[in-house]
Amino acid sequence: MSRVETDKARCMAINLLGNGLADADHHEDALSVGEAELSTLRRLGASERNILAMQSNLANIYDILGRHKQALWMEREVYSGFLKLNGEENEMTLVAANNYANMLVSQQHHQEAKSLLRKTMPVAQRVLREGRDTTLRMKTNYAMALYRDAAATLKDLREAVTTLEDADRIARRVLGGAHPLTEWIEPRLQDARAALRARETPPEGA
Repeated sequence: MSRVETDKARCMAINLLGNGLADADHHEDALSVGEAELSTLRRLGASERNILAMQSNLANIYDILGRHKQALWMEREVYSGFLKLNGEENEMTLVAANNYANMLVSQQHHQEAKSLLRKTMPVAQRVLREGRDTTLRMKTNYAMALYRDAAATLKDLREAVTTLEDADRIARRVLGGAHPLTEWIEPRLQDARAALRARETPPEGA
């Protein structure tokens, strides 16, 4: 900390401190460090890419701390920033879109999540291909937005199951059954199938 703000070692040390605090579940402290780092980056005229990446990290911490509106607003800003900076076909833009969609789903903004993913999933499938992490995560988040929506129709539930079956099949072929992403998709497929069965099974006595 005795070094000047522009010193690379100091900047790296602050970043590592924030990441370490977050990994150790000291999220309030991680937030303080992260906000200070973001302020420094802005003051020193850091690249827009680095500022957006820092904002994305902060959004995750806000969400963990229950500051959901602030987290969602920041993820929206990050996606909008990368879209303006790199265009819709850039991988970082697509990652930001998926992060934003994931937060929309977690906060039950299902319609907005579906709208966003219907626009960005085809781009990811074309640019990144089917087997990339981001594409598979987009498919999964889209399916979650479908089957978790209280207003989901039978058609929505069937689409969710079909989408997750496709994501699960690709993940197993490309990544293997023991990969963390494959293991993340599997329980969501089971949840979607359960939701579909519950809707398709008539009530007793019907």
